[in-house]
Order: sequence, then C-alpha cells, then structure tokens
Amino acid sequence: MDYSLNEIELIAKRATRGAGYVWGMAEEAAKATRWLCSRDMDGGSELARLLQRELSQNPDKHVPINIEGDWKGAEVLCPLMVGASLSDCAARLKRAPIRTGRIASPAILLPFGANAARALECSISLECDGFKAVTDGIELSAPDEFPVEVDAVSVRIGGMLGDLRAHRTRSHPDPDGWEILEAFARKTYAPATEQSRLLGAGAGLSDND
Repeated sequence: MDYSLNEIELIAKRATRGAGYVWGMAEEAAKATRWLCSRDMDGGSELARLLQRELSQNPDKHVPINIEGDWKGAEVLCPLMVGASLSDCAARLKRAPIRTGRIASPAILLPFGANAARALECSISLECDGFKAVTDGIELSAPDEFPVEVDAVSVRIGGMLGDLRAHRTRSHPDPDGWEILEAFARKTYAPATEQSRLLGAGAGLSDND
C-alpha cells in the first residue's frame, strides 16, 4: 500500500471525526499523523490503535485534570488531547519539564512536541518507559516503534539529535491499520437519500425517445 501524505492526512481527519472527536481535534490528529508518516513512522497505525480505544466517548476522563502540576487524568490520557494542551502550554517548558500520568499511544505526542520545539526554537525531548525521542521541530530522532501505552511521559527542553529519521513524501501504512481508519472514516459519510440516488442515476429515469 502506497499513499501520498495528502491522502494520509485526509483519511486520518475523517477517521478521527468518525471515531467521535470534534472536527478541530480531527484536524490536529490529521496533521500529527501526516507528520509522523513524513518522518518514516507508521502514523496511520498509531492513530488506528488509538481510535479503537474509543476515548472520545468520555473525553473528560482522558484529559489532564490539572495542568499546573503533573498532567494526570481520571483514566488513561488521550495523546491528542494532551498534545493540544502541550502546544498551548509550550512556554511552560522554559520553567520545568511537563510530566504526564498514564497515557495511550505516546508516539502521537511527537508531532506536538515538534510544535513546541518550533515555537521555542529549541530541541525537545520526550521520554517514556525507556523510550526516548528528540526533535527540533523539523528533524526527529526516535525508535521505530513506541509502546501502545505507558505509565508516564516526560517532555523537556534539550536533548541531542542522534540518528535522524528519513523524510518521506509518501507512506506505506500497515494494511490492517489502514482498514481500521477506513472503517472509522465511513462513519462520516452521509447515507444516500432517495433524491441523491435519483441524481446519481442521471437521466436513467427519463424517456426522451
């Protein structure tokens, strides 16, 4: 399977909306997925695994209760919601690292960390359960795969870029992950009405002979 980054972004946006997230969050998810794919990571599969958890059904349980201290939720945190907060609170990293509680799909935080790095004009490190990634907003040093869930994530200013991930203009998502995204995306399609079916039939019901 081979898709352009535009195709990846479109399916990610529709799938996230189909999974119950608001359009604004769906747009953030789409940009994040595209960024991961452009750095030679399977962002589509990361998003697919997250959407299957249905965290959007009870969003208040999966956002930080308080962003003044460690960011913990009533239940496992959603990386899309945490990522949006991270982008908004990037300046806080100048004072101290931001630490989260238990969070799903931590790889999805990487594009938001890149947003913070660009805003602060510095490198940003993200560490969780022995995994570490560093980004300056453009380049990324990170392992091929991240855990599906971790007990905590630490985001801080600093860190040296190591082996850089390649930049890609196309993505080769795992077929199973792509199928999951398509299934969620189909939920955004309006059901056909009798009028739309007639319009789609063209002149088939006319007799001009």
